[in-house]
Amino acid sequence: MKKTLIINGHPDKKSFCYALHKAYKKGALKTTTELKEIYVTDLEFNPNLEFGYRKRTTLEPDLLEAQEKIKWADHIVWIYPVWWGSYPAILKGFIDRVFLPGFAFKKRDNSQWWDKFLTGKTSRIISTLDQPTWYYKLINKQPSNCAIKKLTLNFIGIKKVNFTTIGSLRLSKDSYRTNWLQKVEKLGALNR
Repeated sequence: MKKTLIINGHPDKKSFCYALHKAYKKGALKTTTELKEIYVTDLEFNPNLEFGYRKRTTLEPDLLEAQEKIKWADHIVWIYPVWWGSYPAILKGFIDRVFLPGFAFKKRDNSQWWDKFLTGKTSRIISTLDQPTWYYKLINKQPSNCAIKKLTLNFIGIKKVNFTTIGSLRLSKDSYRTNWLQKVEKLGALNR
């Protein structure tokens, strides 16, 4: 049985990202998947990695629970908007505070290399844009997709990362949004 974790990084519970989360969950629950969720905006934690990696900051209970869910999961689904070419600050703070040395990776002594601790997992990124998807990919070179895939998930051992990038939402019609909700529900039903 596949174990799926949905991490919602949008700070606004009335956003389209929450509708996408609900659609993916609805599809996933039609299968034999076990499902857990993290709504980053509901967690109580300081998003600032106060001392960098020089000194360890004690993890809040919500972040310890998030680490347990991440270890548990076979498949991690991330849902967030792309703002200024990246993800919201609260999600960046979550990543900074959760994916720490000792949990997600370990630098090797006297080496530029590191050990990856979250291997064997897969991931799906579902992000929304206020620009056309083609423009985000061709002109802007999809910076948030590159950052989360190469500089976060691949770095900690998650090699298979798929993307669903939805845009432009700002001027979209209800029919466009409904179509995307149906597509995301199907992704959930396929556990991809």
